[in-house]
Amino acid sequence: MVTDCDAVVVGSGPGGSTAAHALTRAGWDVIVLEKGRNHLLALEPPFGPLGHMSNDELKFTRRHVLGPDPILEPRSFRRDGADGERIHVGDVNNLPSTVGGGGVHADGKLPRFREDDFALRSSLGPVEGADVVDWPIAYADLEPYYAEAERLVGVAGEETNPFAAWRSGPFPMPPGADMFGATLSAPAAERLGLHPYRAPTGANSVPYDGRPACVNCGFCGYYGCPVEAKGDPVALLRAALRTGRCRIVPESLVVGVTRTPDGRTATGVRYLDLSAGPAAGDPPVRELRSRVVVLAGGAFETPRLLLRDGLGNSSDQVGRNLMVHFQTLTVGAFPFRVFGASRGRSVTHVHDDHIVGDDAQRAAARAAGLPWIRGGLVEHGGAAGPVQEALIYGPGRHHPDAMRDSSLRERLWVFTMQGEDLARPENRIDLDPTLRDVWGGPAGRMTWSPHRHELAASAHVGPILEAVLFEAGVEWAVTSTSPPLGEDAAAHPMGLAPASRHIVGTARMGARAEHSVVDPECRLWDCPNVVVCDSSVFCTSTGYGPTLTLIALAARTAALLTGEPLSAADPGSGPR
Repeated sequence: MVTDCDAVVVGSGPGGSTAAHALTRAGWDVIVLEKGRNHLLALEPPFGPLGHMSNDELKFTRRHVLGPDPILEPRSFRRDGADGERIHVGDVNNLPSTVGGGGVHADGKLPRFREDDFALRSSLGPVEGADVVDWPIAYADLEPYYAEAERLVGVAGEETNPFAAWRSGPFPMPPGADMFGATLSAPAAERLGLHPYRAPTGANSVPYDGRPACVNCGFCGYYGCPVEAKGDPVALLRAALRTGRCRIVPESLVVGVTRTPDGRTATGVRYLDLSAGPAAGDPPVRELRSRVVVLAGGAFETPRLLLRDGLGNSSDQVGRNLMVHFQTLTVGAFPFRVFGASRGRSVTHVHDDHIVGDDAQRAAARAAGLPWIRGGLVEHGGAAGPVQEALIYGPGRHHPDAMRDSSLRERLWVFTMQGEDLARPENRIDLDPTLRDVWGGPAGRMTWSPHRHELAASAHVGPILEAVLFEAGVEWAVTSTSPPLGEDAAAHPMGLAPASRHIVGTARMGARAEHSVVDPECRLWDCPNVVVCDSSVFCTSTGYGPTLTLIALAARTAALLTGEPLSAADPGSGPR
């Protein structure tokens, strides 16, 4: 077969950029197709920044500059089948569709998973009503790729977390400056027996890889970095482009994987050329031919593509076992300004205690009729930006004084627990039966509701976090969840759908084809020259953000494709 490239990569976010980097480094010719526009870097030498990033809250949070526009590309949500076809249409866990994908807007926290995250069923046992499984790989298989990912992206951190898994070497950079609020909340947490530490962050604390140090401007989460201090994904894409073997094609919406007549071998992809513009009528359909297809659209868009294309679903597992992080949000207000949202990175300190648990947490599990509960990483962070704050106060004569006092921004401090969400087959991504996007394709639909495990974990941890805030000196504290619970959930400002953008698990990896979508090397069981390099392959959600793990998995998948895998037995890569 005559091909246009060795591999076509669908999506340019953390997984796709990692695959492109690893494959081009091994001498493969790669074409990356990205649905969104390019705001990140020039695609011609010397591949410099375009200057599109700025500290503009309207631009990034209201005008969908990084895409997608939820009117043109709607998604739908329902809690279960009893809700009918849907109860919400619009923004449902939307991640940027732009060159660089979700990495562009992320605040850069890059923790590793722990050993027992890969063997949850073996470590803790099953839970009724959930599909708790072990991964087909172990932490030791992924550790050298974690180290590689930290080096390539540039991660700043320190080895002071007592619960962390072993690592083969130090962080590439020391941690950056502490947020003022964290200098209050972290000591308070320590006084109450918790173990806060400086979060591993993909934002340069010193100049690294030709990019400057973070200037702590306060616009990390939901914003692109104006100075390129965040290495994910710009470092990986720039490295791939510099090989001369990578081409990135923005505004290219992949709608199908072409295959041989028996359906067992991919021959390339079909895509809509969105760059042609509306004057050309419907976007032209184009094809690329390749030896390998890499799917890296994320845990929402990858199953949507597979389902609309009828690919990879012989096990009926595509889209199933969707997991998000059930967020517990504890908010408190200090009697003085802590510059919660306007100084420093989005988060500088975290703690893991509620993942590991203690006697009180085990007692809470027994009281809830559960064998165990696990919470999640707790982020010590700030609050809203000024535009969002202004909307909360509303118009009127009170408004100028309210903004100057800034009780809901500059005085606010927030704990966000990224609570572990257990897999259930009925929680899924599928195709909405009637809703369509602007190009006529079936919209993706999320069906999700929490297991009682998540509710019990949140109910246990919320009062602990409130106690920490009062110990730190707040005047009041309150706890809520995302998604909100109770009869007033529909009117909640955070909306019905989970606010967490950490969605995983919809093309689960496994050792047996009948129970999974991809094999332990992330190849589709039904079409082995299609590999998946995003968080849809996760078997558990854990209580940690998924980005570093999906980068490490993508690096491992690409290394296995090229026959150049890293080894956990390499000198210096074992436990210390």
